[in-house]
Amino acid sequence: MDYKIGNGTFIVGDCFGAMKDIKDKSIDLTITSPPYNMNLRVRKGKYCSRQIVKELTTKYNDFDDNLPMEDYYNFLDKTIEELLRISKLVCFNIQVLTGNKPAVFKILGKYHDKIKEIVIWDKVNSEPAIGERILNSQFELIIFFSDNSITRQFEKANFSRGTLNNTWQIKKGKKPMKDHGAVFPEELVSRLIDNFSNEGDMIFDPFGGSGTTALVAEKLNRKWISCELSENYSKQAIERIKNIICLS
Repeated sequence: MDYKIGNGTFIVGDCFGAMKDIKDKSIDLTITSPPYNMNLRVRKGKYCSRQIVKELTTKYNDFDDNLPMEDYYNFLDKTIEELLRISKLVCFNIQVLTGNKPAVFKILGKYHDKIKEIVIWDKVNSEPAIGERILNSQFELIIFFSDNSITRQFEKANFSRGTLNNTWQIKKGKKPMKDHGAVFPEELVSRLIDNFSNEGDMIFDPFGGSGTTALVAEKLNRKWISCELSENYSKQAIERIKNIICLS
C-alpha cells in the first residue's frame, strides 16, 4: 500500500517488489541500512540459524534476522544489484557482526569496482561485547556504491575541498520508537543528504524502518520514496513524518 505524504511516498510492503517499478537511474541518492542478520549465532564452531539470545533482536521486533550465511549474502547481492540499477549513488550503512561478517566481506569483493568511498561512522560510545574475548563495537560502515567509481570524486558534492572527512563522529541519538532499537540518527542522514544531493532530488530508502531517511528528506526539501515491510513500523514512521509536516 502506498501513502502520499508531503514530498514523498511511503510504501508498506516488500522493497524488491517496489524497486521493480522504479526506472533505471531515477533515484539521485539512496540512503539505507539493511537488516544485519544479527541473530545468526555461532554455537560449537558452527553457525546456528536460530535466535539463541532474544535480547540481540534490536533492529526488528517481528523479523528473525537470522538467515543462513549464504542466504544472507544472496539477499545483500540482490539488494545492491537493484539499488545500483535505479540509483546514481548508494549510501549503504552496515555493521560487521558475527552473523554477517563472511557475507559482507564477500560482497565487498564482488562489488569492488562499484565502491566509490567508505565512511567510518564512529558512534562515539561503543556497544559492549556480547561475550568474552570479543572487542566492543564503536563504528559502522557507510559504503558508497556507484557505477562511476573509478574516481573518488563525487558528481554532486556540496562541500569545499578539504572540509569533509571520511570518519564521522555522530552519536546514535534517541530512539524515535521504543520497539525499534537500531535507527539512523537524523544528523547522519542530514550530512549525507546535504553533501551528496540537491534540493528537489529524489531520495530512496528500501528499508525505511522508523522513517528517518524520509523525514530528513522532507525537512531538506527533497522528494523521497521509502519502503518498509513491517506494518507496525510503517504506521509509526508515517505518523512521525506527518507530525514534522504539521509543525513546519
